[in-house]
Amino acid sequence: MVKIATGYQVLMMPLVKKLSTLIVILMALWQSQALKAQQIPSEIEFYKSDEKSNQIPYFDNRFRIDAELDEITLLFYRVSGAPPVILVRPDGSKLKINDVAKDKVQWFDDLTYDLIKIKSPMVGPWQVIGQVKPESKIMVVSEIMLEVNPLPEIVLQGETLKMHGRIFNGGLAIDNPSFQQVLELDVDFFSTNNSVYDNFGAEPVRLSPFRDDGRDLDERANDAIFTGEFLLDFAPGEWQPIYLVKMPMATRELRQPPIIVQKNPIKITVNASQDDDKPHELTFAIDDSYVNADSILLQGKITYPDKQEQPFSIMQGQGKERRYSIDFTEPGIFRVNSRVFGETIHGREFRARVVEFSFNVERPDGPLVPTLTENAEQLSAAQEKQAAAQRAEQLQQAQAKQQAALAKQEKLTLWYIVAGNTIVVVVAMLIFFFIRRKKSI
Repeated sequence: MVKIATGYQVLMMPLVKKLSTLIVILMALWQSQALKAQQIPSEIEFYKSDEKSNQIPYFDNRFRIDAELDEITLLFYRVSGAPPVILVRPDGSKLKINDVAKDKVQWFDDLTYDLIKIKSPMVGPWQVIGQVKPESKIMVVSEIMLEVNPLPEIVLQGETLKMHGRIFNGGLAIDNPSFQQVLELDVDFFSTNNSVYDNFGAEPVRLSPFRDDGRDLDERANDAIFTGEFLLDFAPGEWQPIYLVKMPMATRELRQPPIIVQKNPIKITVNASQDDDKPHELTFAIDDSYVNADSILLQGKITYPDKQEQPFSIMQGQGKERRYSIDFTEPGIFRVNSRVFGETIHGREFRARVVEFSFNVERPDGPLVPTLTENAEQLSAAQEKQAAAQRAEQLQQAQAKQQAALAKQEKLTLWYIVAGNTIVVVVAMLIFFFIRRKKSI
């Protein structure tokens, strides 16, 4: 079947062709601009050597800067203890650590790397002279960013949290284990100074730094996943977590939303016994506002007055209380250190330290064993007595020094008087003999 174009279609066909041509031209221009807008890669590989071996001689280590940049920061990994590298620019001039324009180049050297920031670097092939590590890559440090998994919605005083973080350079994850030698990753908690909470006016708290060395809670060493172990053993209340990535030439900061550290869910009380045949009864009261009381387990140790220690654990129980009996051994101070394990009301498992609890057992016929208050009062009195003795001794020493100085001054004054009188007598005698001799002449 043959289709016959109408007059309207005949008029529209040239217009459609023009529009198609214009669209093709615009697409070509957009692709061209996109190629120009590409950023310099985060890693610049060395030029491949012409030799059959994959190893590149240190004098052939070259890289290229293809775009005009306002600033570039280069990171070179070298053999431990080797001297800083030397950079050869495309025009043949050299950049050395002790011979650079301070307003153009910043250079930080360590035992294993050089970190160099260059303003308006020259376009073209550059060369590195130095003991750069084999199969190394030159890392172009652009925008360092930190990504940390968010903190749980419910966190408890005394709890230990395991946190993971990754470092990104220009949007790409850094998987080079050597890079952790260049930076420090710390976390600080700052009080929001909300008067409603117990941490109002509290000082900032620095928690343990992130690490990637396979120790403690870090699962694998050098896997580019940094692990932080946060022990929240400070006042409950509203806190602002701030993560800091510190490098020799820059510091990056990540602020997470404020969190509420809830009070520890365990409160310990004791019914102390005065009978040798009756044990002391510890009661662990559970505040179930944020935890599942039925999931609570307790473990710890009891320190007796004679410093002996006994471990304990409470593995079973339901409801808002747990009880444990301590044998009556002797009067004195008992200390209870414990940890609590369980689930929050949202089902997250947690572990936390409980604040140390202590109590004193006195003798029935009188407190032959000093109480905590008496110990404090006796210690304070002894310290005050010692301080007074020190002040008296210092005063005596100062008086002795002052008397010695006065005696020395008096002796010196006496010598001046004797010397002055002697000079006067000698001068008078000379004048007398001179006048007498003149008269006789």
